[in-house]
Amino acid sequence: MNYAIVFRLLGYVLMIEGALLLLPAAASLVYGEWMVLGVFLLTAAVSAGIGYALHTIKPRSKVFYMREGFAATSLCWVFISVIGAVPFVLTGCIPNPVDALFETVSGFTTTGASILPAVEGLPNGILFWRSFTHWIGGMGVLVFLLSLLPLTGGSHVNLMKAESPGPQVDKLVPKVQSTAKILYGIYFALTMLELVFLLIGRMPLFEALLTAFGTAGTGGFGFRNDSFGSFSPYIQWVVTIFMILFGVNFNAYFLLLMRKFRRAAASEEVRGYFVVIAVAVGIITANIYSMYNSFGEALRQAAFQVGSIITTTGFSSCDFDLWPTLSKEILVMLMFIGACAGSTGGGIKVSRFLILGKTLAKELKTALHPQVVAPARMDGKLLNHETIRTTNVFIAAYIFIFAASFFLISLNGFDMVTNFTAVAATLNNIGPGLEMAGPMQNFGCFADPAKLVLIFDMLAGRLEIFPMLVLFMPDTWRRF
Repeated sequence: MNYAIVFRLLGYVLMIEGALLLLPAAASLVYGEWMVLGVFLLTAAVSAGIGYALHTIKPRSKVFYMREGFAATSLCWVFISVIGAVPFVLTGCIPNPVDALFETVSGFTTTGASILPAVEGLPNGILFWRSFTHWIGGMGVLVFLLSLLPLTGGSHVNLMKAESPGPQVDKLVPKVQSTAKILYGIYFALTMLELVFLLIGRMPLFEALLTAFGTAGTGGFGFRNDSFGSFSPYIQWVVTIFMILFGVNFNAYFLLLMRKFRRAAASEEVRGYFVVIAVAVGIITANIYSMYNSFGEALRQAAFQVGSIITTTGFSSCDFDLWPTLSKEILVMLMFIGACAGSTGGGIKVSRFLILGKTLAKELKTALHPQVVAPARMDGKLLNHETIRTTNVFIAAYIFIFAASFFLISLNGFDMVTNFTAVAATLNNIGPGLEMAGPMQNFGCFADPAKLVLIFDMLAGRLEIFPMLVLFMPDTWRRF
């Protein structure tokens, strides 16, 4: 383990977090929240100070591999969450440190699960920070670091692989830094585009910013107690469309920018993603039609919730826990499917389900015709053994973590639906579940040990499981 390079990267990230904390401080200054302003400035100074101290560590070797990439990624996400929780505690908005950590991890991992029963009384600076953590975590803090710093001497794609979602991570252009800049450019442009459409709908600037942050990061922290239930149909449609857009693989947007329209349209994952959305919206609309005044309203509610759940955003426009069982079952299934790889969404990812389906078809053909060679292909390219193997291992690890978490939080004594959907909502970075963890409820009912389990689930889900698991392997920390 190259400890020096890991600590140096951690130092860079903490300095960046210190700088980013100045934005909610500015929001507090604008609204005259002087105590909150002081807390943010103090936290920013501490984060930057610790980061600068770690940054001064000079590594003998700047080369790092997947082990360092996984360790650096996991530690960076843990430390930024701990620092990010400090303002909640010091302002008294969330005095319990475990609750504050839960809220912050939920923000950075773009989960959107909250322990707060009401949010409308919170200071504007705190509301800004809650939603801004979604935007920071949506594309990834290390991808942001790679876009800013000309890191040299190492295999820096290992950092991107450790943090970026999906079974495989490809560079859009030969240089990793250029790839990171392109990704953040697309991310920023889509965020600004949504902000413009929200302002056209006469949403106040502050609320529009929070909405854009949450939608872009597919996070889901609301700034009203009913989430988006009280907003106009126009605002709900804008948010629905952009939730779905941010769930698309960003490689497709890059291809569109390069005017490679056929390659963008040929993506099996993107096509499958939109097919799943269309089918789910159609079935749910028919199922809930009798509950609403018109077909248009039923369609809007169905589209909003399907877009929110499959992209793992977690916003809600109604209490879908009151919907018929069929509709709720479809939403639970969408929790596991998730968005596209290479997007800001969570879940298992559409691409992994396609790979599993193609692998199953290949094995069935081989079982029937042992002499026939039946290769599995994705987007016209042969699926290599490594991609299939890592997909299978990911699913196995996912099932193991899900089962263990489900068992551990059941010690709270809540019903099975609450426990199952609470784990599904956190491990898949969704936000709301059903019953006591439903869209109009919160996670404050869980005991602290259960919250710690769910905190791990949120981090494991955002970082695609492996970076968090390697922290517990002794070989990770040995010097070679």
